[in-house]
Amino acid sequence: MKIPEILIVETVHQPGSLAKVLQVIADAGLAIEHLTALRRDQGRTLWEITLEMDEEADRSLYERIGQLPTARFVGKSDRVFNRHRGGKIRTVASLPINTRQVLRDVYTPGVARVCLAIQKDPQAALEFTALGRTVAIVTNGTAVLGLGNIGALAGLPVMEGKAALFADLVGINGVPILINETQPARVADIVAGIETSFGAIQLEDFAAPECFEIEQLLQARLQKPVLHDDQHGTAVVTLAALINAARRSDVNLCHSTVGQIGLGAAGSGIVRLLRAYGVQRVLGTDRNPNAVTRLIALGGEGVTLESLMQRADIVIATTGVKGLIRPQWVRKGQVILALSNPDPEIEPLVAREQGAAFAADGKGINNVLAFPGLFKGALEARARRFSDAMLMAAADTIAAFARGDELVPDPLDKALHEQVAAAVRAAADATAVS
Repeated sequence: MKIPEILIVETVHQPGSLAKVLQVIADAGLAIEHLTALRRDQGRTLWEITLEMDEEADRSLYERIGQLPTARFVGKSDRVFNRHRGGKIRTVASLPINTRQVLRDVYTPGVARVCLAIQKDPQAALEFTALGRTVAIVTNGTAVLGLGNIGALAGLPVMEGKAALFADLVGINGVPILINETQPARVADIVAGIETSFGAIQLEDFAAPECFEIEQLLQARLQKPVLHDDQHGTAVVTLAALINAARRSDVNLCHSTVGQIGLGAAGSGIVRLLRAYGVQRVLGTDRNPNAVTRLIALGGEGVTLESLMQRADIVIATTGVKGLIRPQWVRKGQVILALSNPDPEIEPLVAREQGAAFAADGKGINNVLAFPGLFKGALEARARRFSDAMLMAAADTIAAFARGDELVPDPLDKALHEQVAAAVRAAADATAVS
């Protein structure tokens, strides 16, 4: 698994000194993700060099950098840890509490009037509390990123990241909820016991197949939006990418043969949404026969990996297995989305070199493009649930924002997320789920 290594290197400020450092890195077979000059002082420059290195990568390059006559390996940066220190989220007041009168209005005794109003009309809570813009981000840590079952506490940095993105991109509150339970009925009971505090429920990093049952149980019990993001957020962004790939390849997506490699949470969610969108032929493969049974129930066809690569016009992979797709399997003109993070099933550059018309990985085709707008739109519509129409509206909007050769747009474009929210809200109203 690739993880960031951030090197601090000092070079003499003269032509070629940095180039020699970069050549050592290139000779080690590593690509530079980011390069920043931290400071220049007395003829020397301090550089921060971000690499993505496998656990088995040769760390002797540190020593080789230090042996260069014009460079010195200083150490490693704690930049990533520093950005997590103290957590990435906080709760703040939405108005200044700077006089005794404000204090009495927002707390006792004035707050009693609002409590009584909500007792009389529970819908008033959506207007006079943060309920209508607050999402529970719930996990039990059984399938965190590509790290697997590392537990709910170890998954908290991911949940805080989701909450930070909710706040920054669409201005709603995300509250991490950690559950030390794996049995679906008990998970559903726990979430149902606290759901009154939230306008919507985002399920995150729950392992398959339990994730399917947990989502179904909660959707049946709660009259508010419940979405397992690993399934449906990933599916929305994948559909958006395929809409653009098909348009630019001048092919009909619904008449193409789509192959889904890996039928866990993300893979099953992708197949389900593609079938709802109108894709007629879906092939799928997974080592788990129960997963293939789910595929068949969705109208797909179970095949071998090799057969899928031979027959599919579009290949989507969500297995978590680095290098699973062999370069020689790629057919000219295929669209290949290798979405496992942090290591794709095939590097996009390799796929394109083998003749793929379009290729991308999970760094770009990422559910951060979808979930902020999906939840804001659902909350604003006061939707009781997410419908396929809402998911497809989000996908169409994301696809329309892409520019040039992009399959999907910049995830930091706040206008994108506002437009996704508006499209989701309109779809909720049109399909009478609000």
